[in-house]
Amino acid sequence: MIQRWNGPGGYRDVLNIGLPLVASMASTTVMQFTDRVFLSTYSLDAIAAALPAGIANFLLMTFFWGVINYVNVFVAQYTGAGKDEMVGVSLWQGIIFALVGGAVLACFWFPAEAFFNGAGHSPEVARLEITYFRVLCLGSPLALLTVAMSSFYTGRGQTRPVMVTNIVGTLFNIPLDYVLINGLFGLPEMGIQGAGLATVACWGLNTLFFTGLVFTKKNNQLYGVWRSRGFYLPVFKRLMKYGLPGGVQFFLEITAATFFVFMTGQLGKLELTATNIAFSIESLAFLPMVGLHLAVTTLVGQSIGRAQVAEGERSVTSTLHLVFAYQICLALLFVLAPEPLLALFRPKGLSPSEYSPIMDMGIVILRFIAVYILCQGLSTVFCGAIKGAGDTRFVMWTLVAASTCAMIAPVYTAIHFFQAGLYTIWTLATVYMAFLGITFYFRYRTGKWKSMKVI
Repeated sequence: MIQRWNGPGGYRDVLNIGLPLVASMASTTVMQFTDRVFLSTYSLDAIAAALPAGIANFLLMTFFWGVINYVNVFVAQYTGAGKDEMVGVSLWQGIIFALVGGAVLACFWFPAEAFFNGAGHSPEVARLEITYFRVLCLGSPLALLTVAMSSFYTGRGQTRPVMVTNIVGTLFNIPLDYVLINGLFGLPEMGIQGAGLATVACWGLNTLFFTGLVFTKKNNQLYGVWRSRGFYLPVFKRLMKYGLPGGVQFFLEITAATFFVFMTGQLGKLELTATNIAFSIESLAFLPMVGLHLAVTTLVGQSIGRAQVAEGERSVTSTLHLVFAYQICLALLFVLAPEPLLALFRPKGLSPSEYSPIMDMGIVILRFIAVYILCQGLSTVFCGAIKGAGDTRFVMWTLVAASTCAMIAPVYTAIHFFQAGLYTIWTLATVYMAFLGITFYFRYRTGKWKSMKVI
């Protein structure tokens, strides 16, 4: 245990990088969790609309997000190789891509009405989905800029500034969210529109914080964060070569989840609401794991840059232990005590007996999620490891096959041709995640990632 704790790639290294990132993701989780609790107590239609619209917005961001987030690997490998002057160059290619992506996302305001009205949801839910989606799309450029600027820190293993920024943003968002949704202190009651505006305000605050933290005189001297501003074709081309598959991969992951949620909506409002609530609870497991995913990606990237592959292998094993320790605890909570978690989402004005059908469905779904998150932990660690080395094309093609053949086609067929119910499609979702976890594990075990490099 002591040997695993100390030394390169041990628990200490993983936690030094991962814990601040976990805290950052946890703060995001808390922000989203409280946002949905506030909306669920505001109205049943609001919580039914929040997750589809939120996922749809995030889906559109994922391609750009995935590409920009790969700046983290460039910074990690340049740091490991001792080429600090290239860190600022890499950062600016991410910022440029973020501005382009943000402009594209803002344009999705226009087709929102046609898209959600054609999704098969009730007219009132669709109206709220359109409102929420449009607000988030206009604020998306700010979200992408924070991803680019945070890579300056995560790639170098300096994750505490990212943690502090995200926690401050969350502490700002939660009260603002409640005030704007319910209309307090003389402000109008905005409902789901208020929730969207609070989220965008949080993204804006985070952007301001990162701008102040990154673009300092010291960072400019060491890493050229300001003097390297501009378009640098050789690095941009490599970012596209390795980052585009990462963007496609992230897009396909969220596409599968979005498709699943929208197909659930075709089963009925109660099924959609129960699934939305269950996914909100599942975020307690998923988003903190994104922090450890980034940690193992960074550690593997730095070990590749230093030509110390054994350190990368050790960090992967350490991360896997930590992930499973966390996921097992949550899985037991979801199985043994689902009722208190689900009760948090009961809308005001809805009696316990009226909420009972949603509660009953939610209890069963959380049992599926208990298995789902364990498979997700396997996928999180080994996917992060091979991406840190540059094995992004394999990740992309795996997601192409899995999302099409193990999620989208089976769920569509089950609902439209076999009139399958809620629990059947949740079984398919669990099998899909198990397939990803096993596939990435075997890819890692081949060792091909050890000879890869992105710089």
